[in-house]
Amino acid sequence: MAKKRRPQSQAAKPRRVDGEIPVVGAREPCPCGSGRRYKACHGRAAAQAVTELVQRPFEGLAGECDWVALRELVPAATVPLTLANGLPEGVPSVTLATVLPMAWPALRRDDGSVMVGLQNDTPSGDLSRDLADVLRRALTGEPGQPVAAERAPGEGPRLQDLLDPEAPFTPEVHDGFEFWVPNAESADGAVAASLERANEAALPTSRLTGVEAAYWCRTPEKNHLRWVMPHPEERLMNALARLHAAGASGLGDGTRLVGSFRAHGLMVPVWDLPGAMTAEDCEKPAAAFAERLGEALADDSPLTADERRARSGLTNRQITLS
Repeated sequence: MAKKRRPQSQAAKPRRVDGEIPVVGAREPCPCGSGRRYKACHGRAAAQAVTELVQRPFEGLAGECDWVALRELVPAATVPLTLANGLPEGVPSVTLATVLPMAWPALRRDDGSVMVGLQNDTPSGDLSRDLADVLRRALTGEPGQPVAAERAPGEGPRLQDLLDPEAPFTPEVHDGFEFWVPNAESADGAVAASLERANEAALPTSRLTGVEAAYWCRTPEKNHLRWVMPHPEERLMNALARLHAAGASGLGDGTRLVGSFRAHGLMVPVWDLPGAMTAEDCEKPAAAFAERLGEALADDSPLTADERRARSGLTNRQITLS
């Protein structure tokens, strides 16, 4: 005997809704009334917004090159931040830090001041939007509490919307992470042990004063200078190739331009330095190199055969960090 078929309820007719489409589960019907699942309808645009990589997340900010350096190169540094609309009541200051204890995205101190960590994993492809979301939540958080890692809304503001574009951006590089806590010299117990471990892992680093966004560091094998530059990649590669072919790409005896890497849409040439060469020793050679580079950047003539070979060698030694 054939089984009776259960009556099927008639599906509701798709109904379009006006206004903002709320976020629902990926497999739920889209609230717009299209009859499709959310992930195949309005959720598709939302997913793309949080995964699409923004190549230059710090573009338009004061000190873009230093933002990149603090994100990728510098172990311990801080920078005071100036908000476009001023500080809210109860927040005496906002400070950007390379990294915070326990890799916290941000921290609201007991006195209400805010610290935002830059070297953290971010949930979307727009680092600027993620950091802006962390900053906004820190400004309204409870004093004495860290800010939890969360996914930023795809339509939220970016750092470029929150920070004063005219305010200076001058990093202060530290020998260690004592800026984590007030009165670090009196820290003891677990706090002192944590600071000691962090300080031991940090490479000695200094920011040059005569040129922008150039950072000297010491490693066990040799010293390096890593210099974040704002110039368009093609023009900069040609300029470096001209100098390299002419034997003018170094920073003095025993130094060598060894290649470059890309980070957040900018190029970072790297020099090997002798172990005895300090950051102070780099100042005059770096300033002289900046003048030579400016002349090479202004040269629009075709590359010679030697310059093309030099460019090919530099290109083969280039990597992308982000």
